[in-house]
Amino acid sequence: MGEHHHIAFIPCCFQLRLFQSVVHSRASLPVTRQFFPTAAPDANLEANGDRTLHSAADHSAAETQNRKADHIRICLDEDVQFRQTTGFERYRFTHCCLPELDRDEIDLTTTFLGKTLRSPLLISSMTGGTEQARQINSRLATVAQQFGIAMGVGSQRVAIENPDVVPTFDVRAIAPDILLLANLGAVQLNYTYGLSECQRVVDWLQADALVLHINPLQECVQTKGDTNFRDLLPKIQALCKALPVPVIAKEVGNGISSAMAARLLEVGVSAIDVAGAGGTSWALVESERARDAKQRRLGATFANWGIPTAECVTQVRQVAPHAPLIASGGLRNGLDAAVAIALGADLAGMAYPFLKAASTSEDALVELVEILNAELTTVLFCTGCATPTALRQPGVLEPAGGG
Repeated sequence: MGEHHHIAFIPCCFQLRLFQSVVHSRASLPVTRQFFPTAAPDANLEANGDRTLHSAADHSAAETQNRKADHIRICLDEDVQFRQTTGFERYRFTHCCLPELDRDEIDLTTTFLGKTLRSPLLISSMTGGTEQARQINSRLATVAQQFGIAMGVGSQRVAIENPDVVPTFDVRAIAPDILLLANLGAVQLNYTYGLSECQRVVDWLQADALVLHINPLQECVQTKGDTNFRDLLPKIQALCKALPVPVIAKEVGNGISSAMAARLLEVGVSAIDVAGAGGTSWALVESERARDAKQRRLGATFANWGIPTAECVTQVRQVAPHAPLIASGGLRNGLDAAVAIALGADLAGMAYPFLKAASTSEDALVELVEILNAELTTVLFCTGCATPTALRQPGVLEPAGGG
């Protein structure tokens, strides 16, 4: 992978105009319609028109469910990984031959958004909406509760469209104590969604925070993707003011730059999940699903588009030294997690390793988390660090080759 040459472009995670003013009070956002004013419905709509609308909604929900099933299958069965790397290989830890520590006393405990975790690991947002997804989420939640780590669910848009699938996301009873993240696409704020829908997905999950995922490239490649990203920042700001839980802005594998992170934090986003390049390429995933040659070509062309995860973390930390920060995108083991934390991340998020294990068995998940924690602990021990944040001390992490 390191020998693959490519031209690097830095993408903007969404295009929008500078806004002049936003709604400043929760009272101004009582219902979704105030986010998105629309014409009043025709009181004389005939019954057959009603049936047509219901049929269209049912078709949309079915399409979304099929897409979720495709995503799991493709991620597990096809080669849809980036050919460029995360950038973590450009760093190395300085080995400490005499750590002056008892390995058994190393403490991985971390606090994020006011919640205490027993390890700085996040099961990144993945799936929901199908029976297979229900089993995966159930296994993930069981293990998250057992090990005291954080968990996000996949986009809950499918549940808004079809409430019958809400149970495929509902894991709070299985994991009553974990940091649990609800999830919707930010672009849906331009497609009739507003405070009501966001509050609903949080309530369904009894979630501690809402992830707004930002995915312009994926929507471009996805057949019939939602590509109106205009003027989203004011809507995100209004949502952050009105929603009673923190909002986390997350890319899906193409990265968040320092400039975009600064703008998102300015409008009230509480945390950033950089979700950088180097792991699963959602351009390739959607290319695999594409129904026509143009969409398949788009996915292949932009398969390696994005900012490597390591660059995202260092960039965001430069402009937001104290903001809660999640590193995800291509992390595959505890050593990757340790590098991400040393670069400034508070949590290390992983999706693909957890998806592979969860699709096998709960025992495979237990084994995975035990290995990840052992790898993290070994890094701390062999660098003389008693806690994850100590990895940020000068001299602990250096550029590989001393450059």
